[in-house]
Formats: sequence, structure tokens, C-alpha cells
Amino acid sequence: MKQYESQFRKLTEVGTVNRGKSKHRPRNAPELYGGSYPFIQTGDVKHANFYITEYVQTYSEKGLAQSKLWQPGTLCITIAANIADTAILKIPACFPDSIIGFIPEKGKSEVRFIKYCLDTYKKEMQLISQGTTQDNLSQGKLLSLRFRIPDYDQQQKIAAILSAYDELIENSQRRIALLEKMAEEIYREWFVRLRFPGHKKIKLESRPLRDFVQEYIGGDWGEDMQGSKFANPVYVIRGTDFEGVLQGNISSVPLRYVKDSSLRSRKLRVGDLIVENSVNHQSRTAGKSLLITQHLLDLFDGDAICASFCKLIRPKNTKHSKLLSLNFRLLFEQGLFEYFQNVATNGIANLQAERLLDRHLIFFHENIDLQILDSFDTSLLARVQANLRQTRDQLLPRLISGKLAVEHLDIRFPPGMEDRP
Repeated sequence: MKQYESQFRKLTEVGTVNRGKSKHRPRNAPELYGGSYPFIQTGDVKHANFYITEYVQTYSEKGLAQSKLWQPGTLCITIAANIADTAILKIPACFPDSIIGFIPEKGKSEVRFIKYCLDTYKKEMQLISQGTTQDNLSQGKLLSLRFRIPDYDQQQKIAAILSAYDELIENSQRRIALLEKMAEEIYREWFVRLRFPGHKKIKLESRPLRDFVQEYIGGDWGEDMQGSKFANPVYVIRGTDFEGVLQGNISSVPLRYVKDSSLRSRKLRVGDLIVENSVNHQSRTAGKSLLITQHLLDLFDGDAICASFCKLIRPKNTKHSKLLSLNFRLLFEQGLFEYFQNVATNGIANLQAERLLDRHLIFFHENIDLQILDSFDTSLLARVQANLRQTRDQLLPRLISGKLAVEHLDIRFPPGMEDRP
């Protein structure tokens, strides 16, 4: 018992811990941004699968001067906004004081193990972060916690087991991204550059989006507690969930309760499109979309609907669903949904569905075979990813707690992964 208790240590016993830096006030001064130094924010940590390689903002030389450039291999831990999310830097980057950086001490801690360890204790850390006005995990609170951190050899074995799953997940994500890009490129080749099979003999028709749509309806948010009227449990997909769901990750999708009438009219079916309807205009335009497939619906153990800030668009024929999905994606990437939205005085942009249906033209011809677009369906890969995540998440607490012993396992990181940040 004493031997087991001795394995519980503070992070400062196995590495160094410091908050990120963003000294300048105001924080949003334009001269701090737009340079070549990646600036990682809490949302970037949250959306990273394991390693941080992507970001939405950069610091200039002036921004760097009031911050700090952290090196690859640093574990980022969010302590505000998104509490206790973790990811490992794979690139040199700056981050603000809403993120804590952990640097492992060589021979004492394996950074990948520490990440898995903190992920296991995430709910407990979120619980002690709850405040009256805003949740916050202070550095002091984090450093007061003790985690089970066994000897370095065991850490490496546990991290090697769990990392094998994350490597497969990351490979699957890359395949999904590649297939999506290929589908987008074919769409551009056929319906933007107009070089589709038989283009010399067939002339495309321009038809309003309304010709392809059977119906549309706004989403619902329901209630968080089941009652006599709000009796039906449903998973409610928000715009912020789209990317995760596409990758087979539904952990962020809330389960809520709706009325019978709402479920009847909003229950998602294969071929439906969810379009984000209301957004903060300062951050982006409305119009981000998600195509509903059977494999995607199979991720949930119950019915699903879209949230109230989204619209469900149901095509007349599901053979057109992928075509419309790719069209919406191109429209969103080019910022053209802006022409179909109104911005309220509070800065919220709202998609005008009737305007979109009547004025947005789809170039199309019935003789074009659209099956090739369906062949780039990524939902099966998303299902594989979901299974990998489920298995990893089942192993995670048992390995971290020591219930699954690894002392006698002959397992190591594969060549090339031992020193990977």
C-alpha cells in the first residue's frame, strides 16, 4: 500500500510548470499579430487530437517580445475557458497565460504519459475549477494535485500502448482529410472549371437551390432534464461539433430532451445537411455544414437532431446530398455565405434560408454521374476512428490507475517514436 501511495506525485516533482505569457494590454492590440510565430490559444488545444500542429493566429516580433516561445515537446494544459484540455506542442509556439506549459524532466517523466494521466483526471480538475462567475483552474490548484506517476519505465510502456491507438487515429484523420480534398477537387473540376466527363456534349443548367430541397427547419435545444413534455432523449449536434463528428468523435455532443413533435420533424436522416445558421459575425460567416451519413448516425446510440443555431436542410433526392454538401463547403470556404446572411445589431449573423433557396444557383445536369462523389465518403473511416477512441478510452483509466499491470510487458515505442515530441 505504501509503495502504491508513493507513486502519487505533483507535477513539479517530475518536471517544470509555468504559465504562458501575454503581458501586453490590451491583449488584442493589432501590432501584436500577423507575424511568423504560432500563437496557440485554448481552442487550438481543445481541437488538437494529441499534438498541436495547427493554429489560427500568429504573433509578430512585437507579440513575441511580450510572450515566450515554447519548444516542441511542451505539454499545454488549459486553465481558463476550456478547462483541463491537453495537447503536446509539435512546433515552437507562444501561448497566453490561460495555458500552462509542462516540460518533463529527463528520466523522470514521459510527456505522453503525463498527458494521458491528466486526461484521466480531467473531470476532477474541472470540478475543482468551478467558480461563481467563471470556471478557472489556477496554477496553484493544479500544482497542489497529486497524480499517480509510476517509475519512468512504466510510464514509457503505458504511453507506448496508448500512443499506438492515437497513431492509428491520426493516420485515419489524415486519410479522411485526403479523401475530402480529393472530393472537393473533383467538384471544382466538374462544376467550377466545367471539365466534367462529356463536357463537350452536355451544357450545364443553372437551377435554384430550392429545386433540390424538400424542406428545411431550424434546430432545437430542448431541455437538459427529462420531463413529461420533454421526454425524448436526443443527441444535439452544434456547429462546434461538426469537425469532431466528421472524425468520429462525438464526445462533445450533448444529450438533451425534446418534445415528440420536435423529434418527429427534426430527427436526422441519411442525406440530410446541417447548416450553421447563427454565428458571431466577427469570427466567421454562417454556412458551415455537415452531411449526415449512415455511418455517422451509427456513432450515436440514439436519435440525433441539430441544435437551434443550425438548420436542417433535407434534399428531395439523397443522390444530390454529396453534391450539395460540396457546394456548401466551397461557398463557405470562399466566404460567399455572407451574401445570404443578415447581421443583427448585437453582431450575430443569421442565415436567410429563403434568400439562399431562391438566389443561390446550382450548376447541374441529370446526365452527369454523381456516384464518383459518393465514393469519397469518409464516414466509414470515422466509424473506425470512433472504435479506436472507444478502446483507447477504456484502457486509459485502467492503465493510469495501475489496475492493468505493465511491469512485465516487453513493450517499447517503435523506432522513431522514442524521442518524438
